[in-house]
Amino acid sequence: MNKEIYITDYNCVTPLGFDVEANWNALLEGKSGVALHKIIDNHEAFFVSKIDSEKLEEKFNKHFDNQNFTRLEKMFLLSLKPLIERHSISDDTAFILSTTKGNISLLKKENTLPEGVYLSKLAQKLAVFFGFKTKPIVVSNACVSGVMAISVAKNMIQAEKYKDAFVVAGDEISEFVISGFNSFQAIGSEPCKPYDKNRNGINLGEATASVYITSELNQKEKFKFKILGDSGINDANHISGPSRTGDGLFASVQNAMKEAKVSSDQIDFISAHGTATLYNDEMEAIAFNRMNLQNVPLNSMKGYYGHCLGASGLLESIISMESALKNTLIPSKNFEEMGVSQDLNIITENQSAEIKYILKTASGFGGCNAAIVLEKC
Repeated sequence: MNKEIYITDYNCVTPLGFDVEANWNALLEGKSGVALHKIIDNHEAFFVSKIDSEKLEEKFNKHFDNQNFTRLEKMFLLSLKPLIERHSISDDTAFILSTTKGNISLLKKENTLPEGVYLSKLAQKLAVFFGFKTKPIVVSNACVSGVMAISVAKNMIQAEKYKDAFVVAGDEISEFVISGFNSFQAIGSEPCKPYDKNRNGINLGEATASVYITSELNQKEKFKFKILGDSGINDANHISGPSRTGDGLFASVQNAMKEAKVSSDQIDFISAHGTATLYNDEMEAIAFNRMNLQNVPLNSMKGYYGHCLGASGLLESIISMESALKNTLIPSKNFEEMGVSQDLNIITENQSAEIKYILKTASGFGGCNAAIVLEKC
């Protein structure tokens, strides 16, 4: 029998706040980090969710003396520091970094290929700073990276490769990423509206998020969530477009729920991907209906945070766990009128709810899909 794996601590750094409490309070008030920002010279502003750089510097300087870090690295350090202070690092502790682009902004600043742009070097720099003794693991699989990083930690600990793990995920707004998504004509011209009839594209965002995962509980844990099941499936459909039949997401959810030994009737809440693109939202609706999950309360956090790429899955998992602890469902911001062909139970207002079983899903470029099932203990 596989040992039980738990998430017992977490933190995040986002445009809505530099810790979980600040983020939760902002979400309860319906605040969004999405606003117009000038990202590319000689180009119109984009709706994105961006951390205030002055506030970031101020916060960083309160906690760290070393300035030899990029803006993204400072976001990572601020997210990780509280967890490192509360949990010890041993010879059997894993360090897992989830990101899609890492320090991609360095390419604009230097004519040569800087060492820091390599994801392995970024992970190593963070690991060395905090004193990790094991070789860092990088998970970079498009927009499912954050969810898959949880899966990697779970499976590594169950295989007894490690005793526990710190997982950190993050990406920042960059001209490179904005230009790429703009070339796909995927960026919305207004604050995004996941699943809504009038949605017209994504808003990009930036954040870092961290969780501590372990198989060994102690009396100091304030909460614990068991990682019951996980799965990652590639539908091999298209380099950027999701499967129209939802095959990959359907299989991921099916496998995760099978391992978790929970039925569709037992799932209390779905933290979905919900990018507000026409094809992604439709695909998710099809997949959830195929799993008989159409009546389960569901939200997308993209209206609050934008799409944070490698951070999105981990950040949204943290918010879903906070929802369970607070017994409160957060609405899917900007949703007004159903814009997918099949039924979904979209949350439209703050509401009380008993949440024990959470389904978190993610989908991304290249046909990748991932799902985890969490249980509040």
